[in-house]
Amino acid sequence: MEQLRAELSLVLGEPISRLERVSEQPYAHMYSLYDQQDHAIPLMAKSYVCEGIVQQEAYKLSMLSREGDIRLPTVFGVVYSHQSSYKEVMLIERLRGVSVEAPTRTPDRWNVLMDQIIDGVLAWHRIDSHGCVGTVDSTQENDWFSWYQQRVEVLWSSVSNMNSPLLTMADRRLLYRTREMLTTFFAGFDDPCVLVHGNLSLRSMLKDVKTDQLLAMLNPGMVLWAPREYELFRLCEAGMPEQLLFRYLQRAPVADSFLCRRWLYVVWEAVARMIHTGKLDRPLFDQASKQLLPWLAN
Repeated sequence: MEQLRAELSLVLGEPISRLERVSEQPYAHMYSLYDQQDHAIPLMAKSYVCEGIVQQEAYKLSMLSREGDIRLPTVFGVVYSHQSSYKEVMLIERLRGVSVEAPTRTPDRWNVLMDQIIDGVLAWHRIDSHGCVGTVDSTQENDWFSWYQQRVEVLWSSVSNMNSPLLTMADRRLLYRTREMLTTFFAGFDDPCVLVHGNLSLRSMLKDVKTDQLLAMLNPGMVLWAPREYELFRLCEAGMPEQLLFRYLQRAPVADSFLCRRWLYVVWEAVARMIHTGKLDRPLFDQASKQLLPWLAN
């Protein structure tokens, strides 16, 4: 932390008295910066534990902001760190507000807030990829199933070469089974790829603390072009996330087979994060595995 503070002080040209970690994500940590008078500096530092992510996220933030109606933080610059714990640092605008995870004052406000979120997300989902699939550095024209099958094969190969105690033999058998049945999971799938946020969750949204109005969205995911269902699978937690999911589906339905594919996406996303960060979200992985078992038994 001290080395990061010294690096940022040098880059900004003014002393930073302290850093305050405000969030910890699988790939990055977010810090508030404070000057010598202990006043918050109007920008934040997002420090990445993996290389190669910061440029893609900076590009995606600018594209989502340009193509949609929801505000996203401005990117001020990128710093390449010399310390071992962080590889890259992005300096972004500090936005005021609280996480949408905080309950609204009334149920009616929650309904209004959900509609604001859905309106903003649908604006992105109306932008067609014109045949492109995947991440911002991919120019290949492909269909979603072929792209996702390639992704699963890469993840499976990585897991097969890992002797990690985080995955049990039962976990590995389940992953192998989903990989073998991938064609069945995507039978009849023909949804087009669109512009997606890629990390749609309540913790990636900010609202006004007094009015409960949507202010901004943060922390986009790696995938740029994907079907709408790949945006929605992250809203799998009970409570407010599932309420938002079902309200979206009332306005813009997806295929019924999404009911099983959502858990397929959850399992392999947990694997991807484990490979990159060395940590497995065990409760989420087990929940998704349990939901998949009836589909794998067929």
